[in-house]
Amino acid sequence: MRLHSGFLLLVLASLSLPVFAQEREISPKAVERIQKEVRHELVMLPYLDVFDNLAYKVDGYTVALFGQVTNPTVKSDAENAVKKIEGVEKVENQIEVLPVSPMDDNLRRRLFRAIYGYAPMQKYALPTIKPIRIIVKNGHVTLEGVVDSQGDKNIANVRANGVSGVFSVTNNLVVAK
Repeated sequence: MRLHSGFLLLVLASLSLPVFAQEREISPKAVERIQKEVRHELVMLPYLDVFDNLAYKVDGYTVALFGQVTNPTVKSDAENAVKKIEGVEKVENQIEVLPVSPMDDNLRRRLFRAIYGYAPMQKYALPTIKPIRIIVKNGHVTLEGVVDSQGDKNIANVRANGVSGVFSVTNNLVVAK
């Protein structure tokens, strides 16, 4: 009977291990560290440019990647970079690779010149990582990022709408507080 109760205890202990592993808590400090490292890894991607938009969400030991990119390499590079971060156990890559389109490529160039080439907006062209992201999909434009004022947000919207060949503009720019 002693052997039987020992075996039963061993089986119960092994069944409860997965439950304890799932209930593992992550400290807020660890989440903050992971968020900081994910952001750093994403902005350091070599092929990331103004026409790509990457976002992420940290949920415990899982990182979800979102956004749109023009180059499939950026999607895989982002996932691989985040996988290497200490504490990240799972990466959910939901990044959309935008379709190849010469028309969209032409629009991207013209939108870049219209927004970043306009004198009041040239201050945003200075940083290596541009704060206004220009996403073009089948002629539809989405502006993502951060600007200094509501006036700059409105100027970017007007400049984007003024480019011929643009079907619509969604202005998701956020005004910095």
